[in-house]
Amino acid sequence: MYDYAIRFEEDSAPGLAMFCRDFPELNSYGDDRESAVSEALDAIGTTLSIYVDQRRVIPEASAPEAGEHVVRLPAVTVAKIALWNAMMERGMRKADLCRLLGLHQAQGDRLVDFIHTSKIEQLEAALKLLTCASR
Repeated sequence: MYDYAIRFEEDSAPGLAMFCRDFPELNSYGDDRESAVSEALDAIGTTLSIYVDQRRVIPEASAPEAGEHVVRLPAVTVAKIALWNAMMERGMRKADLCRLLGLHQAQGDRLVDFIHTSKIEQLEAALKLLTCASR
């Protein structure tokens, strides 16, 4: 669902450029394939943050094509995507989430901040409350 495929392109300079069909604005670079894959997680996190800043729904991953490498996101990141997309479906803002969960703004912001680590239990509780509140 959120395992994004990336492709590598060699350039005239040493190293590899990295691109993702699901996120046209994403590009990154690595000295070699191993470092490019490592950089991919950071690049995806940054791109997810841009989607939140722009209040855009985060797309599900397309099926990988031949020659692409699949980046498996951490469970916390996938839970944040699910929470963010649920908020977008309901037209909610971060402030609405904070009110629903009884959190201070900074605490609520971190739940959909892809650069900040959150506890999976907090995300599960937020998703549960959000699901119950929409019924």
